[in-house]
Amino acid sequence: MKIERIQISVAELKNGYQERGTGGIEGVVAYGGLLDVRPPYQREFIYAPKERDEVIRTVKKGFPLNTMYWAKNDDGRFELMDGQQRTISICRYAGEHTFAVDKKYYFNLDRDLQKQIDDYILDIYICDGTPSEVHEWFKVINIAGKPLTAQELRNTAYTGTWLSDAKIHFSKPTCSAYNMAKNYMSGSPIRQEYLETAIKWIADSDGLESIEDYMAIHQHDENADAIWTYFKDVIEWVQTIFPKYRREMKGIDWGLLYSNSIIDKTIKI
Repeated sequence: MKIERIQISVAELKNGYQERGTGGIEGVVAYGGLLDVRPPYQREFIYAPKERDEVIRTVKKGFPLNTMYWAKNDDGRFELMDGQQRTISICRYAGEHTFAVDKKYYFNLDRDLQKQIDDYILDIYICDGTPSEVHEWFKVINIAGKPLTAQELRNTAYTGTWLSDAKIHFSKPTCSAYNMAKNYMSGSPIRQEYLETAIKWIADSDGLESIEDYMAIHQHDENADAIWTYFKDVIEWVQTIFPKYRREMKGIDWGLLYSNSIIDKTIKI
C-alpha cells in the first residue's frame, strides 16, 4: 500500500461541491467532482452546529485542522476516508453559503477574509492500495475522534450494492424505517443503529449466527428488498398485536419476538 501526502486549498476543495438529492442522499462530491465525499461505508453528516462552527472558526484563524485521509481509485478519482464532517462543514460554509458563523455568512465577509479562507491549506494523506488494505486503514484512522459504532465498522468491510440500497431505507435522518418505527426502536439511523437492528432480526430469522454472516452473504445482492420487507412485517405485527401504544414499547427486541411467534404457530400446526 502506498501513502502520499498532498496539500490543497479550501478553494480547490469546494470547487464543484455538490450534494446530490435531498441532504446528499444520492451522494456528495467535491474537488472538481473528483472526490467522493460520502462513499457507501461513510456515515452521514453528524456534526452539531457548535462543532460545525468551530471548524470554520479554526479555518478563519488559520489554525491547523486535523489531517484528512483519502483513498485513490483505479480511475484516478478519490474516496474520502476520514474528514467528511470537516469537508462538508467547510464546503457548505465557503461554497454553498448555507449557514452563518458568528452572525456572518461567507458572502458577508470582506474580500480579504474570503480570500484568507479560500487560501487556507488542508493536509491530505492519500492511500493507494487494495480494497481490503484501504478498509483496514479506514478502521485504524477512525479510532480517534468520534468513535465508529459497531455497525459503521461493519459497513467498511461489506460495501456493495446491498449496503447502498439498505442505507436508503435505514440510515438517513428521516428514512422510511425511522418514520415507520421510531416509536418502537432505540438509537439513531445516521449512526447505523436502525440498520444494525434490522440485520440482527433477519439474521436470526435466517438461522445465521451473526450480523456479519448476513452482510457477507448478501453483500453483492442487487438490492435490500428482503430485509426491508421483513422489517416492515415485524413493525406491522407489533402494531397489530399491540394496537395501543405505550412508551415502554420503545427499544424492545421486536424482531426476535416476531420470529418466535412464527415458530410457535408452525409448531402448533
